Amino acid sequence: MKIISDSIKYVGVDDPEMDLFESQYHTPEGMCYNSYVILDEKVAIMDTVDIRKTDEWMDNVKAVLGNRTPDYVVVQHLEPDHSGSLAVLLKAYPDTTVVASQKAIQFIGQFFEGMEFKSMAVCEGDSLSLGKHNLTFVTAPMVHWPEVIVSYESTEQVLFSADGFGKFGVYEADADDWACEARRYYFNICGKYGNNVAALLKKASGLTINKILPLHGPILEGEKMAEALRLYTLWSHYEPEAEGILVAYASIHGGTKACAERFAEMLKEKGAKKVSLFDLCRDDMAEAIEDAFKFGKLVLAAASYDGDVFPPMHYFLHKLILKGYRNRKVGIIENGTWAPSAAKAMRALLDQMKDIEIVEPQVTIKSRMKSSDIPALEALSDAIVS
Repeated sequence: MKIISDSIKYVGVDDPEMDLFESQYHTPEGMCYNSYVILDEKVAIMDTVDIRKTDEWMDNVKAVLGNRTPDYVVVQHLEPDHSGSLAVLLKAYPDTTVVASQKAIQFIGQFFEGMEFKSMAVCEGDSLSLGKHNLTFVTAPMVHWPEVIVSYESTEQVLFSADGFGKFGVYEADADDWACEARRYYFNICGKYGNNVAALLKKASGLTINKILPLHGPILEGEKMAEALRLYTLWSHYEPEAEGILVAYASIHGGTKACAERFAEMLKEKGAKKVSLFDLCRDDMAEAIEDAFKFGKLVLAAASYDGDVFPPMHYFLHKLILKGYRNRKVGIIENGTWAPSAAKAMRALLDQMKDIEIVEPQVTIKSRMKSSDIPALEALSDAIVS
């Protein structure tokens, strides 16, 4: 249900046809863009939505406003999926004041060239009285853009959390399993900025919060909110969430795949609680990133390619670097027919990450796994499981 309170109304929209969020993340269930209206002596709209859904959103806003006009539109995050409808809103209600960080106000001119508007720049701790409701603004730089603010409404003890606590999917999708798509969202969208997220959580810990209202995904309250806060604390500190091992492989002609599959079976035979096996050439890369962060151990299996490593593995490790991967144990399996080079290339990429422990032995197979390779694979599986 999208009921918030008598004074705070949900006016967000679903976008079930959004199949590739940010042109890179698969969203088979679509996406939602959340927006809220606070009705008091003054009226505040909390963020707009993607231009793809402007008309539907404006209908929702007008239905809630009735014959009233908004006094403020609070722009917590200027990314186009949340500010895309700003120009249309201001054209309909030109006396509305844009409330945002100074950096966001600067960015508005970059997205909407020549647009004139009333503005109010807010900083950490600034407040805005709407009557009975009062918004206090908290800066949240790099969660996950530099201009981000979040807003705390003290009367109803509600935190408008911008992209924090968001998830992939339309509003009601997997409402009972928030963590799955929230985890994939967090590590792929905000993962690099764990320190910034942790700083925001520290600020939020001093507030009494009854509900969290994110810009994507369902409203969080009660046990779901408590679990979300627990997970965000783990995620922002780059701590493994569960015991398990991700085996990620990049295979050209099937030899590396067969080796990775056999290695995954070895891990299960040795008592690994959870083994996740990913084909980096075919499976969703964002889910592989998710599991790499979820578990504390990772095994890389890749073919050599042009004196380097097969590109899907290179891309996977490059993404892990971008997202701040750290504090993990990693095993390496390489394949090469004449001059194996994958392990050296993978180690060079792992060297760019913090606190990565390489688990020995490094395993090299030549073209296809053979019986003579089994002892080395057994030794690596023993070391990883222990």
